Amino acid sequence: MALVAIVGRPNVGKSALFNRLTQTRRAIVADVEGVTRDRLYEVTDWNGQSFTVVDTGGIWEGEDNEMLAMTRAQTLLAIDEADVLVMVVDGTTGVTAADEDVARLLRRARKPVLVVVNKAEGKRAEVSSFYALGLGDPIPVSAIHGEGIGDLLDAVVARLPSGDPADETRSDFAIRVAIAGRPNVGKSSLVNWLAGTERTLVTPIAGTTRDVVDTRVTRGGREYLFLDTAGLRRPNRVQEALESKTVQRSLQAIRQSDVVLLMLDASEGVFSQDQRIAGQIEAQGKATVVLLNKADLVKGTTVPMQQRVRDELRFLSYARILPISVLNGWRLEEIWSFIDEAYAGYTRRLPTHVVNRVVDEAVHLNPPPSDKHGRQLKIYYATQVSTKPPHVVLFVNDPDLSHFSYERYLEHRLREAADFRGTPVRITLRARRQMAARTRQGAAL
Repeated sequence: MALVAIVGRPNVGKSALFNRLTQTRRAIVADVEGVTRDRLYEVTDWNGQSFTVVDTGGIWEGEDNEMLAMTRAQTLLAIDEADVLVMVVDGTTGVTAADEDVARLLRRARKPVLVVVNKAEGKRAEVSSFYALGLGDPIPVSAIHGEGIGDLLDAVVARLPSGDPADETRSDFAIRVAIAGRPNVGKSSLVNWLAGTERTLVTPIAGTTRDVVDTRVTRGGREYLFLDTAGLRRPNRVQEALESKTVQRSLQAIRQSDVVLLMLDASEGVFSQDQRIAGQIEAQGKATVVLLNKADLVKGTTVPMQQRVRDELRFLSYARILPISVLNGWRLEEIWSFIDEAYAGYTRRLPTHVVNRVVDEAVHLNPPPSDKHGRQLKIYYATQVSTKPPHVVLFVNDPDLSHFSYERYLEHRLREAADFRGTPVRITLRARRQMAARTRQGAAL
């Protein structure tokens, strides 16, 4: 699929334009320089033509700052792989020396370039001055208000290479895997290893990743979409508006994922923030794999550490735990099978007769306890109503007679019988009269 890269100096509205073109809110938009650091990809279409839009960080010239240099390197990679380049400039400032530096860089790329004059609403913009860049007719737009976007998309589509399949890179059927954890536990390094390329910035600086960076990987005929999230900090440390947006993007990535890789630092143990993140994952009902990174720094066997993690993350009891070392590559290949196993359980659907057999056997081995009045829960019928995660409904005499410990027992038996490893199993109890009402409704239809 054709690729369109949005480039330019800092703070000219590249991310706002990216969001407008893709009709999303993927990119964080803030009135400060250097918000975008990694490349963000999103598929969009116009007049029946699909293409991928890439948001990039601002291009700085003559900077010796490591972070800025790495951001520039990410932008250069986007320029190299793009079919069409969209250079964004600020219509309220006119041509700057930084714009001229970017224009020289793009001319060397020898690819179609469109100069887009953002913030061109009203009379504030001096569009004609941008002819001096020597890159053709400037296109005035307002990314915030949507003015001129149709003209820009017409110009983009006219310059796309022909013959591209319409939807070959869409991620609708990919396994969506979010990588979550505290700052500096190795999430971006893991993404780079999984992708086999320097897909995201990796530095010792906490908070390097801000946007959710998605990376498509095909392995063994199966497509994965990895979502590298920003490190989630304690609520009292989320002070700035920018960081608050970053946290919301990370939580959204967890909600939209199928499988979450929760990364912990094995050399530090489990922190309260790790437990909070695990709680968010469990609340969203996501298949989960717990990765103990830097396990090579643990003296002796990792078994005691795994048990401590299991004890402190009891609500993720279904998650498998894998000690790894991203730095040394230890056991990283096993991550693929752990993801596949968790996703298989997450999407598995049992026939109704199998669910009823498992529940009947469980009740026979361990009947529900009676309450103080001698009343006992009776289960008449069981069925799995959905997947992602598996959801089983039990029709009973009185849901109030149930106890969470007995529901956990039934969940455990279902998990054993159906190999629901790595995924939560939701159980809902409904009164028998609800089952009868459903039966009458079905007969009426």
